[in-house]
Amino acid sequence: MPQVELKTTEGNITIQLRPDIAPKTVDNFLAYVRDGFYEGTIFHRVIPGFMIQGGGYQKTLNKKETRAPIALETSKSARNLRGTIAMARTNDPDSATSQFFINLVDSRSLDAGVRGAGYAVFGDVTEGMGVVDAIAGMPTASRGFMNDVPVTPVIIQSARVVGGDDQKTDAPAED
Repeated sequence: MPQVELKTTEGNITIQLRPDIAPKTVDNFLAYVRDGFYEGTIFHRVIPGFMIQGGGYQKTLNKKETRAPIALETSKSARNLRGTIAMARTNDPDSATSQFFINLVDSRSLDAGVRGAGYAVFGDVTEGMGVVDAIAGMPTASRGFMNDVPVTPVIIQSARVVGGDDQKTDAPAED
């Protein structure tokens, strides 16, 4: 299974992607990684005791242009537990594009069927949860139209595949 490393200004976070539970969501995330989309984006929403969110805005809070939204992939077995990564979206279940969040705690209310459609879990943090917790502990403020923005920007300097197969997960295996 593919692994992606996010190199941030606060340290590195390694994520084991889970195409077995969300293949289209993993393909979407890997397409953004391969295109270098996440370089220069920030963690723009940090809520201690809940989650950190990034992958859509630059340091200036300008939103980056994204691909078309993808359909929501959820299942009863894919739970929003501490250390999982899931796709952020609007109230429309099929609106996820590039933004993701990392759960700081078990957030059962975000699971499918608990209070609505749920949020697509597509991986687990395998290294760097201390970095995630450090980001969660940073002071935040309101900036423009956003709340909970870290006062000191946390920039994703690079996102790259570091292990596993970075090919599309729905491609047939070679013999």
